[in-house]
Amino acid sequence: MGCCASKFPPTETHPEKEKSPNHAPPPLLLSARPPPPPSADPAGVPSFAEFSLPDLKTATNNFTPDFIVSESGEKAPNVVYKGRLQNRRWIAVKKFPKLAWPDPKQFAEEAWAVGKLRHPRLANLIGYCCDGDERLLVAEYMPNDTLAKHLFHWEKQTIEWAMRLRVALYIAEALGYCSSEGHLLYHDLNAYRVLFDEDGDPRLSCFGLMKNSRDGKSYSTNLAYTPPEYLKNGRVTQESVIYSFGTVLLDLLSGKHIPPSHALDMIRGKNIILLMDSHLEGKFSTEEATVVVGLASQCLQYEPRERPNIKDIVATLSPLQPKSDVPSHVMLGISKHEEAPPTPQRPLSPMGEACSRMDLTAIHQILVTTHYRDDEGTNELSFQEWTQQMREMLDARKRGDYAFRDKDFKAAIDCYSQFIDVGTMVSPTVYARRSLCYLMCDQPDVALRDAMQAQIVYPDWPTAFYMQSVALAKLDMHQDAADMLKEAAGLEEKRQKGGRGS
Repeated sequence: MGCCASKFPPTETHPEKEKSPNHAPPPLLLSARPPPPPSADPAGVPSFAEFSLPDLKTATNNFTPDFIVSESGEKAPNVVYKGRLQNRRWIAVKKFPKLAWPDPKQFAEEAWAVGKLRHPRLANLIGYCCDGDERLLVAEYMPNDTLAKHLFHWEKQTIEWAMRLRVALYIAEALGYCSSEGHLLYHDLNAYRVLFDEDGDPRLSCFGLMKNSRDGKSYSTNLAYTPPEYLKNGRVTQESVIYSFGTVLLDLLSGKHIPPSHALDMIRGKNIILLMDSHLEGKFSTEEATVVVGLASQCLQYEPRERPNIKDIVATLSPLQPKSDVPSHVMLGISKHEEAPPTPQRPLSPMGEACSRMDLTAIHQILVTTHYRDDEGTNELSFQEWTQQMREMLDARKRGDYAFRDKDFKAAIDCYSQFIDVGTMVSPTVYARRSLCYLMCDQPDVALRDAMQAQIVYPDWPTAFYMQSVALAKLDMHQDAADMLKEAAGLEEKRQKGGRGS
């Protein structure tokens, strides 16, 4: 029952890649395309890369509606999903409608241009995908909602005045950085484009640096909030971005959607107090509010040339930071990090119970009993493939099954690897079994990779998630292990209600 060092399995299920003579594990979810030259990189932001569509399907659980975090209307029909990569990083995936960008080269070039930007005030773009008609952008995921949610749909507390000033400054700094890097245009800047990271710091979504389609409109908001020059000629200019920033300042001041024309009438009538958000309950500096109101008025001037530039805006807002030493998450009243997911309230299945206890012997018995009943429908083979390679593959798998049953995990790893390396068939059960073999050999890192491969083959299979939870626990990643156990239990419950794949 001894074990040996084993070859890392490939991270993709394409046979031609599985047959590569290079046995070193390729980087997870990275493109073969060389990254752009490194730039100033805020903590841990990966280099920009090309993602495969299967990678993003796995990350978003096949783009399930449960993973949707924002969805725009008919004028800009695109959806943003929350997803999680194999390296456990959370991502946001913007999925464009089919043929929004007919030319994949144009889409890729614009995405790579935005992907070179790296700044702590941005929710940075980390990748893209072009596959057939599919066009997707991948960005850092911001877990603490949008400015719109905190301003207009809050449940526990509204945003205090000092935090509103910080939002205004940080977004101005983000626009200033983009401008300095040659990205002068930002499309449809509004309170939904301002996101809060795990520390509660406001960031500007990188998605607005690209239009919603190659020839589509740049603005999807109400016409009352659209720059007047855009209504005339349909073009976005640097001054248009300043106008939109002015509408965000109005949101911060008032805590509600006020059309710029109405707000300007209030400002001219010197009704500043009426403009201010009543939920602040007067807890703001009149002097600071007067400066911000004046700045908003300048940004919303009808003539573009009368609006201030972004450097002047930053210079105006920089001195107005009364609580610069207080962390953003404290002012927002949120936990700094995502809270641990609650333990599933529903009773766990025998597999779930075994995984929660990390009882490898019990997991082994369940996998032996289950055999291959969950593999149905995962392969479609031609007659030629059956006649040429099936006997050899099935013999290797059969020998692996005997070794697995007899707890000879070293031999099982070798036999299952022979089956996998041929590459004609994919079997989530073989990956799950080999994952357990690696766990029995005290190799949780490789076990985790196999469990992820099982999920790629069969995205809604509870066993793949259960095996990941055990491997993560063995790697002392207990937060992620609990998260994965919860996902597995939820998938199992759905499966029981609606059958496989529901």
